Amino acid sequence: MKTLYLECSMGAAGDMLSAALYELLDDKEGFINKINNAGIPKVTVNAEPMTKCGILGTHMNVLVDGVSEGEEHHHEHEHHHDHEHEHEHEHEHDHHHEHHHSSLKDIESIIDALNVPENVKTDAKNVYAMIAEAESNAHGKPVSEIHFHEVGTMDAVADITMVCMLMNEIKAEKIVASEIHVGSGHVHCAHGILPVPAPATAYLLRGIPFTSGHIKGELCTPTGAALIKYFASQYGEMPVMTVDKIGYGMGKKDFEQANCVRAFLGSTNEKASQITELSCNIDDMTGEKIGFAMEKLFEAGALEVYTVPVGMKKSRPGILLSVMCNEAKKDEMVSIIFKYTTTLGVRENVSKRYTLKREIIKKETPFGEIRIKKSEGFGIVREKYEYEDLARIANEKNISIDDIIKELDK
Repeated sequence: MKTLYLECSMGAAGDMLSAALYELLDDKEGFINKINNAGIPKVTVNAEPMTKCGILGTHMNVLVDGVSEGEEHHHEHEHHHDHEHEHEHEHEHDHHHEHHHSSLKDIESIIDALNVPENVKTDAKNVYAMIAEAESNAHGKPVSEIHFHEVGTMDAVADITMVCMLMNEIKAEKIVASEIHVGSGHVHCAHGILPVPAPATAYLLRGIPFTSGHIKGELCTPTGAALIKYFASQYGEMPVMTVDKIGYGMGKKDFEQANCVRAFLGSTNEKASQITELSCNIDDMTGEKIGFAMEKLFEAGALEVYTVPVGMKKSRPGILLSVMCNEAKKDEMVSIIFKYTTTLGVRENVSKRYTLKREIIKKETPFGEIRIKKSEGFGIVREKYEYEDLARIANEKNISIDDIIKELDK
């Protein structure tokens, strides 16, 4: 099983994660071209060699209007916080930025306009939604009132988009993260001094093992916490694995310990993974409301959500709602089930899950480039055309999907 292990012994930030994953690529120059052509407003990115404690790695330098945000911040690119986390200093460059702010809807509009795959857009928007929810909880404001600093927003959009693009290219079947070193002490912001981890970071790290350690300073940012939580399915020690590549993503600040995230890419011999199955019976909700609850569960990272018609007590027809998720997501899924359904109880079962290795390949056809889902393992190989591509062609050519498949299979 293709496995990615993220070692976060010096915390995690968006630029550190993107740099560590970037080092795992074969075509590094091609990736830099992709991110710089993605259409992030005012942003250019370059990868810089950087040494920490004698270890050579990469630092991802994000320029907004030609200015490196990394030169101005306490730690990495932590600049997406809302008003409560705004910078305590004005920019001291000849090139001044106007201090506008963007709402979550503004961010989603920026991401929707990017020249990246649709699944990357979805991942990036989901990560940003997690950050906005954390800021909302920390400051007691609705998500609709959470705003992000304009210049910092572009930097954070770049960090988050890069990590989502890199995860899409690496296509690890299993992602494991170590416990996260968050640092200790306090961090200064525009309106005072906050404890480390900052409230938004602490909210995001619920359910994830972390430690404060002995190093003073903010090592884990909300961006880093959200990305780890979104992509990792397990946490703890490195599994037994055959490592093929190692990436070092360097932070800007110097500490007595090498300030980096390490990414190990290789394979494990596991044939089955452990998942949690949650289920409940419902007999007093409309189909629309159940559908809405299912959407919320998928958005939060459920592996599968489905319903089955059942007969309940007093001969009432009802619905069995079943949710499959990784163990780390269990508490969040239970909370969502209670929030968006009328059930009074949720059952839990632990199961083994066997999966085929999956990847997306691209094929040139008479209709243009089409993506194909390829599944492989246990002596089985399957390929299936991506439905969205078939539907797009069917609409463009005014023909049926069956006719397209017949032509492709000739």
